[in-house]
Amino acid sequence: MTPTIKLTCDLISKKSVTPEDAGCMDLMLERLEKIGFKTEHLRFGDTDNFWTVRGEEGPLFAFAGHTDVVPTGPEENWQYPPFEPQIVDGMLYGRGAADMKGSLAAMVVACEEFVAAHPNHKGRIALLITSDEEGPAKHGTVKVMEWLEAKGEKIDWCLVGEPSSTALAGDIIKNGRRGSLGLELTVFGIQGHVAYPHLAENPVHKLAPALAELAAEEWDNGNDFFPATSFQVSNINGGTGATNVIPGEVKVVCNWRFSTETTAEDLEQRARAILDKHGLKYEANFNLSGQPFLTAAGPLVESAQKAIKKVSGRETELSTAGGTSDGRFIAPTGAQVVELGPVNATIHKVDECVKADDLDLVKDMYREILTGLFVR
Repeated sequence: MTPTIKLTCDLISKKSVTPEDAGCMDLMLERLEKIGFKTEHLRFGDTDNFWTVRGEEGPLFAFAGHTDVVPTGPEENWQYPPFEPQIVDGMLYGRGAADMKGSLAAMVVACEEFVAAHPNHKGRIALLITSDEEGPAKHGTVKVMEWLEAKGEKIDWCLVGEPSSTALAGDIIKNGRRGSLGLELTVFGIQGHVAYPHLAENPVHKLAPALAELAAEEWDNGNDFFPATSFQVSNINGGTGATNVIPGEVKVVCNWRFSTETTAEDLEQRARAILDKHGLKYEANFNLSGQPFLTAAGPLVESAQKAIKKVSGRETELSTAGGTSDGRFIAPTGAQVVELGPVNATIHKVDECVKADDLDLVKDMYREILTGLFVR
């Protein structure tokens, strides 16, 4: 077992279901502090976080990641116990193998190798690690960033270890993410008997044409880095359960994934205009869970591309696809942000797994990114 694979297995063995860390951070810090990292333990609410830095001055590069994992579901559905990592036919099985304990191990070992080769490196290297990424994400990275801002500390470059690859390690770098705006909508009517519709007002009937217009709306056309903004309905609930009762209200949950071509404020204004046009009696609660961000070019993207080419021999693709990540809390401070990690095909699934050898490829990519930024 290589040091990267061994550390990944040790981390998987910790049952760190969000927001629990279960000792993962201690494993990482024991090794990082041996090579000169200085640590701040930061607990906010029910969440453990740490910020650890090596170096005293110069530009600041930060690895960002999370020790928490999603629940396993019924463990009997797994081929192998989810917190007892096993390598079978070259695949490492276990909850968090891909998302993202493999990346955490790669970060630690990459730092060890880089510091061994360049003990007097210029600049500063940091790790920002939370145990609240898979959950509400209210006491994790967002709080650490507020703490850093209060100290006047600015991250120049940040690599988030999310599993970005699709088929081969390093084939995709996420250099941005779409924003996410949620809507919880309640449309009110008048409950009544289905045989006497003139004595009632069916909110489902009222909602239907407005919902169709929202779904058909062209919110923007996207740009070179982002697809057009999308609108999706995820839940509709109305009625008493009886077949002969017109409901008094209907509840709908919707979401926009939006590009940098629009804003959350604009989306809300346009959505309310459509609802008002249809004369609905409604209550609308909009929730912005992430602004879109983009690192179109710069030293970090260039260094990552060169590192992947050197380690794997392949060109990489820049992408903004997928859901949100903690990069949404880091990019607004002015940092260049990319996401790079192993293949994401099994994340959050039963029998989550990753090609074991890919973890050392990712580790080598991380080390070469540090070398590109701080040595060459």
